[in-house]
Amino acid sequence: MAQLIIFDLDGTLVDTAPEISDAVFMTLEEFGVGDGQRRDVREWIGHGVTWLMKTAWRTYGGEATGIDFDIVMTRFRAHYANTAGSTSVLYPRVMDTLKALKARGTKTAILTNKDAAFTQIIVDKHALGELVDLVLCGDQLPAPKPDPAGAGRCMETLGVDASNTLYVGDSETDVKTARAAGIPCWAVPYGYNHGRPISSAGPDRQITDVSEVLTLH
Repeated sequence: MAQLIIFDLDGTLVDTAPEISDAVFMTLEEFGVGDGQRRDVREWIGHGVTWLMKTAWRTYGGEATGIDFDIVMTRFRAHYANTAGSTSVLYPRVMDTLKALKARGTKTAILTNKDAAFTQIIVDKHALGELVDLVLCGDQLPAPKPDPAGAGRCMETLGVDASNTLYVGDSETDVKTARAAGIPCWAVPYGYNHGRPISSAGPDRQITDVSEVLTLH
C-alpha cells in the first residue's frame, strides 16, 4: 500500500478548463486579438499559465501586434484571478476518495504547474486543503513538471521514499514527472493530455477515476 499519493490538479482532480478558457479569451478580446472563435484550450493546459497564454497569443496572431507580452500576462492574471474557481468542478469520486485516504492515514499531496495564487483559489473553492497534507505549485519550485524536483520535495517534506509513493495524473507531463522521480504513475483518461489519449503516454496503469487508488493494499 502506498504511504503517499501525489495528485496532479488540473485534469486529474478538478476540471478547470472552462474558467481558464474564459480568462484566455477575455485577454485576447481586450487586446483585439483573434477572430472571435474560441478554440478548446484543454490541449494547452499543464505547463503553467505563462506557457498556456503564450501559446494562445501566438496561435491567434498576437505576436504581430507588437504588444509587450509581459503586459498581456498581467491582464491574463487579472482575468484569471476573477474566473478561477467560478465554474470548475471536481471530477467524479474525488472528494470521497480523498476523504477515504485521509481516514486510512495515507499521506496525500497536490503537485501542479499552476501558480500558487490561482491554485489556492481552486483549493479553497473545492475544500481540498483540509483533505491533503501538502499543496506544491509551479512557482514554488526551481523548475516545473516534468522536472522531478516537485515530486522529490513532496516525498522529502512528508517523509516517504519513492518505493512507497504513487503519482496520479492525466497527462504525458505527469508520466514523465513520475518516471524522473522514480515512482509509478497511474493516469485517468479524462484529463488534458494535449489532445492525445493518455494510453500514448505509457502510464503504469490507466484508471477509470481516482477512486481506484483505494484498491491499493
